[in-house]
Amino acid sequence: MAKRSARNPKVVHSHEAKVTSLFDGGWTPLGQGGAAGEDREQSYRRTVRPQSDNQRALVEAMTTHPLTLALGPAGTGKTYLAVSAAVAAMEASSVGRIVLTRPAVEAGESLGFLPGDLHEKLAPYLRPLYDALNDLLSFEKIRRFLELGVIEVAPLAYMRGRTLNNAFVILDEAQNTTVGQMKMFLTRLGYGSKAVITGDVTQIDLGVEHASGLVEIQSILHDVPGIEFIYLTERDVVRHHLVREIIRAFDSHEKANEIKRGNNGR
Repeated sequence: MAKRSARNPKVVHSHEAKVTSLFDGGWTPLGQGGAAGEDREQSYRRTVRPQSDNQRALVEAMTTHPLTLALGPAGTGKTYLAVSAAVAAMEASSVGRIVLTRPAVEAGESLGFLPGDLHEKLAPYLRPLYDALNDLLSFEKIRRFLELGVIEVAPLAYMRGRTLNNAFVILDEAQNTTVGQMKMFLTRLGYGSKAVITGDVTQIDLGVEHASGLVEIQSILHDVPGIEFIYLTERDVVRHHLVREIIRAFDSHEKANEIKRGNNGR
């Protein structure tokens, strides 16, 4: 009995050590089952390829232009392809870091009622950007890059007053920027940097008193050299086949009721 009882604590202690090491450091934005991610050694998924002509045009534009704007409905791969291009550029040493940002606008909900401090409130909102990174880099590499500042994920308001040199910068959900915020973001671009702006002008969450920067920018910058606009449609949707049909149904409903969301930023 003495020998058996002496062995049990050692077994429990070893098991606990293995479990706690997976969550060491209290790092939570990517907090999901980590064993599979930790074992993945590849730097990024090299099999990411565009699935349509418009997606191929987007990939080409991001390669050849310092500023690319991708506009289209949900599920067309705008954010995923942009993050993939950013990771590829960093792996090729074309840029030194990646900056991912979103405007902090609630989709009909209030961040103020979420528990925690500002960082904890914003973490779920920025999660879609982390999700794209999770598919392209191992968890350990993402954690290390975030700690070193090689990858930065932050609300758009944190970009004010900065100059982003040698960086691949992505502004996601840009339909929820005001014209002033859009101008502020575009003037952050520094030497050796690229920027990609993604958004869906049919899902604007701004109040009626604000015009969408993504809507207005199309006429303001359309003829500026070095800037490319790529328009994706429901034909480029790569999610569940129902998403394409849902988008078509909403488009038909809006046309039938003469709803023009693009007018005055809505």
